Amino acid sequence: MNYDVIVIGSGPGGYVAAIRASQLGLKTAVVERESLGGICLNWGCIPTKALLKSAQVFEYINHASEYGIKTAEAEADFAAVIKRSRGVADGMSKGVQFLMKKNKIDVIMGSGKVKPGNKVEVKAADGSQKEYTATNIILATGGRSRELPNLKQDGKKVIGYRQAMVLPEQPKSMVVVGSGAIGVEFAYFYATLGTKVTVVEFMDNVVPVEDEDVSKQLLRSFKKAGIEVMTSSSVESVDTSGAGCKVQVKTASGMQTLECDIVLSAAGVVANIENLGLEETGIKTEKGKVVVDEFYNTSVKGYYAIGDIVGGQALAHVASAEGIICIEKIAGHKPEPLDYNNIPGCTYCSPEIASVGYTEKAAKAAGYELKIGKFPFSASGKASAAGAKDGFVKLIFDAKYGELLGAHMIGANVTEMIAEIVVARKLETTGHEMIKSVHPHPTMSEAIMEAAADAYGEVIHL
Repeated sequence: MNYDVIVIGSGPGGYVAAIRASQLGLKTAVVERESLGGICLNWGCIPTKALLKSAQVFEYINHASEYGIKTAEAEADFAAVIKRSRGVADGMSKGVQFLMKKNKIDVIMGSGKVKPGNKVEVKAADGSQKEYTATNIILATGGRSRELPNLKQDGKKVIGYRQAMVLPEQPKSMVVVGSGAIGVEFAYFYATLGTKVTVVEFMDNVVPVEDEDVSKQLLRSFKKAGIEVMTSSSVESVDTSGAGCKVQVKTASGMQTLECDIVLSAAGVVANIENLGLEETGIKTEKGKVVVDEFYNTSVKGYYAIGDIVGGQALAHVASAEGIICIEKIAGHKPEPLDYNNIPGCTYCSPEIASVGYTEKAAKAAGYELKIGKFPFSASGKASAAGAKDGFVKLIFDAKYGELLGAHMIGANVTEMIAEIVVARKLETTGHEMIKSVHPHPTMSEAIMEAAADAYGEVIHL
């Protein structure tokens, strides 16, 4: 069959690109080897948030007395928590199935491989193969858990994020290797349910891509929650020959041995570019990623790539935005290239983390003279009422022109607040305009206005 567009991969990049293509009148098909919705809906963003919500509810119950409520002792049913998470993921995947039908998009189940001449070969689960042609072929095959050379995953004692979501029973102890978003989210989840958790981070700070003030606050919050954190440390080896795991950790003060039931490797993701026919088709790759231009054209005309397999942040919302831009360009529209310096990042541990734009360190390195405002949630009436006083909002402005260079938040619900900053930066809003934009009281979002006011010496509630 001949299509205008074939998308290989149905994650948040692939299925969004397919829907936008259909909306623009292009005959479209999606090739998927596993489940519609890809990793994000089935094994990433959505089911992990379901797990984290269960942990948060458990935490609320355990601290109910602080809100004047008496409860019987709560007990986490680990199997039921896992089951709920899988149910949420299944529901979302069914939602994508509905969207495919609604938009008249053909779904071809199997492993897709590109071939020269605008062709896609699909191998079904039964081994049968079929060839399709399309004027435009979009690769959106996503990523998987990165496997470190000295930390081979066996799926039982040394696991990646997929196994961490469906363990048959709750481990008594766990070592989490890596403190990026995946690592700290699972650390919070398991620690809240009662697992003894130790986080090992190679860099000097936890969540190393974040502003250093945020890293320091999360470290304090984690220690208060009983999570052990080892920074400037690396896992050298894991012995799984016994009942549990013996983890050899190299620290600044020498080698240490940690004993645990499970080791979770959370050292990032690697792009799924193997067995895609890239070499055969002549599509250029570099450092494990497909090389594309600002509209996601590969080195071969008619072939495109988006999401985790290209440069840029490996985030679901980035893949979706790339997919829409790619399709709109194909359809003859004039989309703007994506501004990768205005992409929000969110981490859903507790306290939550959200950020966009320059960190303080990066802004200084770029040569800006800065005005920095910071407002702690300990001074927020809504945060006090909610019992969520950990954290702050930090805003970074260019002193010369008032441009909002970056925002860094840690605290309750900050992942819902960051969008205001993304829109403000898109509209080139200045600090004074933010100060004069009346925010509702009492809300957590007032901290944004107050942080802007602090940068200009006008803060009221500090």
